[in-house]
Amino acid sequence: MKFRILPFLMIAMMTLTGCQKTVAGATGLKDGRLQPCPDKHNCVCTQDLAERHRIEPLRYDVTQEEARDKLLRVIRHMERCTLVEADPGYIHAEFRSAVFSFVDDVEFLFDDTAKLIHFRSAARTGYYDFKVNRNRMEDIRKRFTAPE
Repeated sequence: MKFRILPFLMIAMMTLTGCQKTVAGATGLKDGRLQPCPDKHNCVCTQDLAERHRIEPLRYDVTQEEARDKLLRVIRHMERCTLVEADPGYIHAEFRSAVFSFVDDVEFLFDDTAKLIHFRSAARTGYYDFKVNRNRMEDIRKRFTAPE
């Protein structure tokens, strides 16, 4: 009986969450900063003023180029990640969920004066992400700060 319910639940979930092909909407820089998070529980950003979205940036003590190269190595080794843009001071990657292929946009902005990497990680669809974006960014922090 429960196996008959599973396909129905999957279809209902895709319908309710808008599981369709989407494009990045609020990505890129605005006035030299990352875009603020929308009023949803599916985004974290180091430059957002709202406490529920706030997360600490990555710190580095090497050159910006060395930090960028290490960050690129980290994200290239992560599952279901596609690099969209990799400029000297800005990186944009897409992460897809394993089951429904939901897309999260992850952006990094380098501030070499402060030796910080600001980032924003946001789901394209839905309202809640069950802390997926926050957990991913903490995983990236752990990998980035680990000795090579």
